[in-house]
Amino acid sequence: MPEKTWEKAGLVGAAIGVVAAGAAAGVAIERATVGRGTRRRARLALDAAGPYGTLRGAPGTAVAEDGTELYYETEEADPLPPSEPPQPQKRGRGWLRLPGQAKGRPVRAPLPLTVVFSHGYCLTQDAWHFQRAALRGTVRAVYWDQRSHGRSERGRDQAAGKPATIDQLGRDLKAVLDAAVPEGPVVLVGHSMGGMTVMAFADQFPEYVRDRVAGVAFVSTSAGKLAAVTLGLPAAGARAFRLLAPGVLRLLGSQVDLVERTRRATADLFAGLIKRYSFGAEDIDPAVGRFAERLIESTPIDVVAEFYPAFTEHEKGAALAVLDGTPALVLAGDKDLLTPSAHSAEIAEKLPAAELIIVPGAGHLVLMERPALVTTALARLTAEAADTVRAPVAPRLRQLAAMTDE
Repeated sequence: MPEKTWEKAGLVGAAIGVVAAGAAAGVAIERATVGRGTRRRARLALDAAGPYGTLRGAPGTAVAEDGTELYYETEEADPLPPSEPPQPQKRGRGWLRLPGQAKGRPVRAPLPLTVVFSHGYCLTQDAWHFQRAALRGTVRAVYWDQRSHGRSERGRDQAAGKPATIDQLGRDLKAVLDAAVPEGPVVLVGHSMGGMTVMAFADQFPEYVRDRVAGVAFVSTSAGKLAAVTLGLPAAGARAFRLLAPGVLRLLGSQVDLVERTRRATADLFAGLIKRYSFGAEDIDPAVGRFAERLIESTPIDVVAEFYPAFTEHEKGAALAVLDGTPALVLAGDKDLLTPSAHSAEIAEKLPAAELIIVPGAGHLVLMERPALVTTALARLTAEAADTVRAPVAPRLRQLAAMTDE
């Protein structure tokens, strides 16, 4: 190997060491007791047997302002049993005058309620696997991959050297809504970066929120102050991480091929890091843990690098005022090291009508760690939203909530 290549490899290795050092010691001890070959065979077995992330819907593509193609999938609700004919009602969200009705006598139109799911950083729409499986057929739902993640195109602005921003993600969400939900009320659900996307959307499109958003859910997310998060490290380690991380990630992002090879070679170490920062419980189902690994491993290192700076600039506390009065859910695990539950409590303070749920013992990926609890809360929220727009799906959503309640 040429000398320059070795030099780059050394820099990359050092950079990875800086990123991992804060949490790696305990993981290394744990991993030392299990042979590498055994772990590799276990990973292959879990990859072959695990059904997680295999659910698919009707595909669609939205086009962002910079031309980036955003991939989404739609799951339609099963037909409802015959009901009474529409009755004259007050005009509001999800209400229209039916063709042939006299002026001044608006009646309820059967516009479907749609739940739109936005995933987090280094994940894909498949992160919602458990909620998707439970909600199938119950309510119309849209799942999408954020730019540069999953099946969506690499952000064209980012490929041209422009920074990724949370505001741009909010505009991406608007493009998906325009393409996938051209009419009718919506419930917006966001996990982590997806919750920030929803906040940015609300900040930039308040009229849309007032006219069509019937409910909102923020799962393991933050309205700002992320630069102060310690990531579970000692104070000195947290300060060093904040100082070094941007430069380290730029270095990693500039050596994509080399870093990806290094990631594969150090998969066992990083599996332990993923577990530490994703889950609160030690006894997480190995197949679920491997599912999370696969999602995160699928995100190229240059994408990881280009999105990271956007989080320290994210400040959307004021934007929550647009959502005040809308049925809302705020949920987080009390062992979340990435977006601590205190950040969710602050969001709930700005949304007094919101249901706040702090899940004991759960980490950042609470939607995978405690899927039934999260599904129950989302079904309950969506039923409340359906009531506000007279959508006929509320009864079966409440039935789902009762069936999945832990």
